Amino acid sequence: MRPHVTRLFLAALACVVLSTPPAYAQDKKVLRYAFEVAETGFDPVQLSDLYSRNITAQIFEAPLHYAYLAPPGTIEPVTCDGMPEVSADFKTFTFRLKKGIYYADDPAFKGKKRELVAQDYVYVVKRHFDPRWKSVSISGLETEDFIGLNELRAIALKTGKFDYDKEVDGIRAIDRYTFQVKLGKPDPRFLDTFTDSSVLGAMAREVVEFYGDAIMEHPVGTGPFKLVEWRRSSFIAFERNPNFREEYYDLKPDPTDPNAVEVAARLKGKRLPLIDRMEVSIIEESQPRWLAFLNAEQDILETLPEDLAPIAIPNNKPSPTLEKKHVTVWRAPRIDFAFTVYNMENPVIGGYTPDKVALRRALNLAFDSDEAIRSRYKFQAFTAQSNVMPATYGYDPDMRTEMGVTDLARANALLDAYGYVDRDGDGWREAPDGSPLELEASTQPDQRSRIVDEIWKKAANKLHVRMRFKTAKWPEQLRMTRNAQYMMWTLGLSASGPDSNGSLRNWYGPATGAENLSRFRNAEYDRLFDKQNAMPNGPERIATIREMQKVFVAYAPSNISVHRYVIDMSYPWVVGYRRWPFARDWWKYVDVDLDTEKKLVSR
Repeated sequence: MRPHVTRLFLAALACVVLSTPPAYAQDKKVLRYAFEVAETGFDPVQLSDLYSRNITAQIFEAPLHYAYLAPPGTIEPVTCDGMPEVSADFKTFTFRLKKGIYYADDPAFKGKKRELVAQDYVYVVKRHFDPRWKSVSISGLETEDFIGLNELRAIALKTGKFDYDKEVDGIRAIDRYTFQVKLGKPDPRFLDTFTDSSVLGAMAREVVEFYGDAIMEHPVGTGPFKLVEWRRSSFIAFERNPNFREEYYDLKPDPTDPNAVEVAARLKGKRLPLIDRMEVSIIEESQPRWLAFLNAEQDILETLPEDLAPIAIPNNKPSPTLEKKHVTVWRAPRIDFAFTVYNMENPVIGGYTPDKVALRRALNLAFDSDEAIRSRYKFQAFTAQSNVMPATYGYDPDMRTEMGVTDLARANALLDAYGYVDRDGDGWREAPDGSPLELEASTQPDQRSRIVDEIWKKAANKLHVRMRFKTAKWPEQLRMTRNAQYMMWTLGLSASGPDSNGSLRNWYGPATGAENLSRFRNAEYDRLFDKQNAMPNGPERIATIREMQKVFVAYAPSNISVHRYVIDMSYPWVVGYRRWPFARDWWKYVDVDLDTEKKLVSR
């Protein structure tokens, strides 16, 4: 289940002078890194993008989390006082919270210290069901079948008002520190739902009511950090939450990972969080982001841009420049895929008739994944075969499907067979009904997107199909895609947990308008999804997932092109940083060695 992670050990620490002054007071521990995509806000209920969720995971706390540096997929309590009680039929779950956990101070609390209580988790789950907030996570939560909550949502959709005070069996507070969940159907993996603080982090009702529609700008949680500065799409700063409870570094590292064992021993016993301040810059272009890291304006480079891999790590080894700076490099398979979603409601590319399916399958066969691996990803990716990600349950590295094949002859034959032919002799195909055929691909104004655009353009040209491009920044493309205002769009998706349900749900009918960007609706796929979702792990569930993959490949509602490698880097004064599978709340576990930083950074 865990991806292979390789550490490239570099030379011993030496005195190398860097030119950038510290960004904060010299006696403060400050960690700095950059996002390649702008944030959208900080309300866990309204968010859908990875970058904003990476921030809210540091401010809000779920009852459980995937443990940092532990064997990947290990679940541990965060605000829970021990692991929840689970009934034998996997339908009732009882969570008991620790006492004495407090929110960061905020005007909404009117000068009083606000303790975390069970009702806060009841409230945040209900917020996802409230249509007002347009939760992207609602489809997954609806699927869980919290008894009474779907009905409460249905009433709100009719009346325009959600009744937060209406008690339902699906989730309710038993006492001040205990809440219970009851499901209408069994879910052996339900606890995974409460591991993601970026989705189900506790929220105080009075804060949401105080800020109303501006809640995206005012995150108030019980986590180790609080927002102190925000320049939208440019710079975000966080400082330690003074109300954060007394908690110490006491991780249980994966015994098979020597570095994890070493780091856990080195930092054991230190109070969390280990740093005083985190600064996040938004640097969308890869070259400026790379230069900012080389100039030590950033302490961590999270995700080396693939176009710079040949320069930074030729032959997957650190360049002389990195060796001179004693930078630590990590390279591992990312638990994700890059894919192109097709709008199944679009009159040109969508639909379920044989001719529409043939068009999408032809596009998938024409797309040159090998060229994408060479030119876009600089050999930091490998071909994907289906919609299950590496290192998640059910992934088969030996699987081979049509999704992973480039075959232009077959693609053109498919279009010929289903009536996509050149009727007017201009060299371009028309649709089977004789109408003009032109594809429109959504894209972003950056160099990496332009490379993918060129690969798609070449594929379309070889199919004798016109293709144009619609350019907008990523947040705007996401908005238009959610509103079905697109034909096709290429993006990436990362796993938030070790189960394949997360990726499979992206083509689940009830998730249309949320995770299901393709708006794919297929009764057999949905039936199989529900079936495997209720099963414990084992051969029968694997077989059901395989059937889902066959349906997906056959109807081709998307093109899954590659799984990517990820390359992270950090300077020697950064202690304990690792990209760890599924663990979002890593900020509190990373330290800054000020003595080492002072030696290496010119004041």
